[in-house]
Amino acid sequence: MKNLLVVVVLLVPFLLFNPISSSSSADEQFSVDGKVLELDESNFESAISRFDFILVDFYAPWCGHCKSLSPELDAAAPVLATLREPIVIAKVNADKFTRLAQKYDIDGYPTLKIFSHGVPVDYYGPRKAELLVRYLKKLVAPDFSVLDSDSAINNFVEAAGNYFPIYIGFGLDQSMIEKLAVKYKKKAWFSVAKDFSEDAMVLYDFDKVPALVSLNPSYNERSTFYGPFEEEFLEDFVKQNLIPLVTPINLETLKILKDDARKVVLTIVEDDEEEKAKELVKLLKAAASANRDLVFGYVGVKQWADFAETFGSTSKLPKMVVWSGREEYFSVIDSERIAGEDQATQISRFLQGYKEGRITEEKVRGRSMLAIINSLINIRTVYALVFVVAIVMLIQSINKDDSDHERVPNQVDNAGSSISEAAYSVYKPEDKED
Repeated sequence: MKNLLVVVVLLVPFLLFNPISSSSSADEQFSVDGKVLELDESNFESAISRFDFILVDFYAPWCGHCKSLSPELDAAAPVLATLREPIVIAKVNADKFTRLAQKYDIDGYPTLKIFSHGVPVDYYGPRKAELLVRYLKKLVAPDFSVLDSDSAINNFVEAAGNYFPIYIGFGLDQSMIEKLAVKYKKKAWFSVAKDFSEDAMVLYDFDKVPALVSLNPSYNERSTFYGPFEEEFLEDFVKQNLIPLVTPINLETLKILKDDARKVVLTIVEDDEEEKAKELVKLLKAAASANRDLVFGYVGVKQWADFAETFGSTSKLPKMVVWSGREEYFSVIDSERIAGEDQATQISRFLQGYKEGRITEEKVRGRSMLAIINSLINIRTVYALVFVVAIVMLIQSINKDDSDHERVPNQVDNAGSSISEAAYSVYKPEDKED
């Protein structure tokens, strides 16, 4: 038995870490030929330093979504390679090369990251080849554009597409938004219109200059800022309009919201595709427009029950809570449920009650905590924890074996076998969610 323990301990490095592939040397030279690069732990850093812009797909071979994404990346790669500032696409088997996955906080598959001059940023854009190409062109576009006519403005808006908010400073000195354009380049388009007509003022719905207009084409939203044109207030306006007035809550929007310090006024409905839910969202937009210090979001139980149910019972809907974005949320006393005909008044009463402090603080349910833990600990770490527990139990069994030589050894063998089988039957790679 002691010999077995020695063997098991020696196997720890093998079980926790995959051997580094020797398929390519660290100083391997890559070329921009329109092909998707296959990277591993031996050439990853070399590739990142070789290219100014590289989109990396961290995938797992068993992942269905990864298999669907692969041909889209193959189709986009040759187009992106022909840009004036080429963008290279690469992929990493994160299920195999776990040290890379851990280093870049990969907690699901596929995860896409854009490395801009070596700095990684999460990619939340479309994954169809044509749209992906248009989205990634933003990465190599100028920080901001100077527009000198109505047609230049219209061309700029059309070329920007629907996947980023658009900011146009009409009659605004470019120095006022230059820093913001650099800071938020990966999240929005920025421009300054130097020459424009009254037709443009009507089209973009502003009546005096200077004005900073934000457009969110995906949600058909527009907002105008007339000052004061100081950096603090300008940045607040930019940050508030990076997301729509009322945000549908899903995995992608949660990733975006994690960078927003505002609390989330969350409305939970049965089905966010139902007409009555869409009418409620319209009322929420009016409330959100008047309360920009808060983020407004909504989620359907039908669309994401696991998330919705972390905020208490979903038997009486729709209901509203204020979520901190972490482990606690707040219910407004006597104003939680939004039911009946006059929902606009009930929304106003809820917000007034929250701001007056008529609230109770509650903790999100345990399932959410499990989700947080799962997002922080990947499957290899789980394997390691299970393995350590097994080793501790094995050592305890051996110590017991020293004091009782007759019947315990067989019991230890059986216990060790059952622990191992139970652990590995629960934590199988094929059981992981994408």
